[in-house]
Amino acid sequence: MKKNTFKRGVHPFGGKEFTKDCAIQPLEPQQVMVFPLGQNLGAPSKAVVQKGDRVLKGQMIAEAGGFIGAPIFSSVSGTVTGIEKRLVVNGSKADCIIIENDFLDEAVEGFGEERKLENLSRDDLAAAIKDAGIVGLGGAGFPTCVKLTPKNAEDIDYVIINGAECEPYLTSDYRLMLEKPEEIILGIQAMLKLLPNAKAVIGIEVNKPEAIDVMEKVSKIDDRISVCPLKTKYPQGGERQLIYAVTKRRINSKMLPADKGCIVDNVGTVFAIYEAVYKNMPLIHNIFSVTGEGVNKPGNYDVPLGVSHAYILETAGGAKENAVKFISGGPMMGLALGNLDVPVIKTSAAILVYTHDEVADSPETPCIHCGRCVRACPELLVPQLMGRAMKNQDVEEFAKLGGMECIECGSCAYVCPAKIPLTQMFKLGRIKVREMNAKK
Repeated sequence: MKKNTFKRGVHPFGGKEFTKDCAIQPLEPQQVMVFPLGQNLGAPSKAVVQKGDRVLKGQMIAEAGGFIGAPIFSSVSGTVTGIEKRLVVNGSKADCIIIENDFLDEAVEGFGEERKLENLSRDDLAAAIKDAGIVGLGGAGFPTCVKLTPKNAEDIDYVIINGAECEPYLTSDYRLMLEKPEEIILGIQAMLKLLPNAKAVIGIEVNKPEAIDVMEKVSKIDDRISVCPLKTKYPQGGERQLIYAVTKRRINSKMLPADKGCIVDNVGTVFAIYEAVYKNMPLIHNIFSVTGEGVNKPGNYDVPLGVSHAYILETAGGAKENAVKFISGGPMMGLALGNLDVPVIKTSAAILVYTHDEVADSPETPCIHCGRCVRACPELLVPQLMGRAMKNQDVEEFAKLGGMECIECGSCAYVCPAKIPLTQMFKLGRIKVREMNAKK
């Protein structure tokens, strides 16, 4: 079997065995639901409800804050008890809508009603995706409708579906492909209606042979859709790496995938498109992995947005007594949690629990100039020199070395024997470069 891939990258421990055979289970909402207004790349959403309002399941509670924005919907029926600052995943406090769940599960009119793709014009289709508040569920949360309606829509010839799920431990996309393959194909067909000159390619790593088999079978109903086996390597699911693996086209930080005729979305986003287009359902839930050696009962859950990480973990049997580290997301790009009482948002994917903290147990030592970071970087950068520039607080040198091309994947930090926090340094560097350019 041919395995498409990209240059460099790393091979971290997969950890998929914890949950890959765990079917998706529904998770009931909790009593107090918290909805942060910043759930997408771009402007945060603006609340359209106020304290005392009763809301229904599927009702819009916040509108898009700008063109690069998306509305937010309630996943329960209940009463708004306030709009206040609450702790969120990144450790900061943000404006959140608080809803007291009444457990009546009363939905807005039309919620869940069947619709047919052939009855929707391209404008209707775009509006359905936009009005559902869908954002990219496999990355930074870029509004999906903006991505699917580029100015050069006629020039898009590839719709690439990211089924790689290269982040270690996570299996939510894998389970979606096994359990909802027909729905994923229907979602892809909706995307292709917006991009009439495109063909769709579903990229799946070869460590998921069952998913490859299932998606190849269901894709046969449409000759515009095919499956591309990918080499198992991190970050195979990165947008630039996936585009190169499938098309051999390269993009950089000054380009959008559409500039090279490509649109990329992950399977979770495609499933959300299916629900919006065919079921008249906004984005109010996602598929979530509870995993790691520190979890009593690892599994995959269908989680309503607004529940807390603590609630999900408790529902999954809680953490083991020797659990020491909790991460929202995966080990490479996730965020360590100092407090589990933070809400699940659209881009949340997992809670990972460790019984040891390798970072804390491995103090930083001086760089030994071994070059492992160079051999690992999928963007063909020289992290060693970039790191030195940041230690010297030389932002201009960091930019000259291609710092803005860094995708913050963590490959360099993963292989560094000196345990230098390169990824964190580069995140800060990229912020400093943007500030420097803004001043200029």
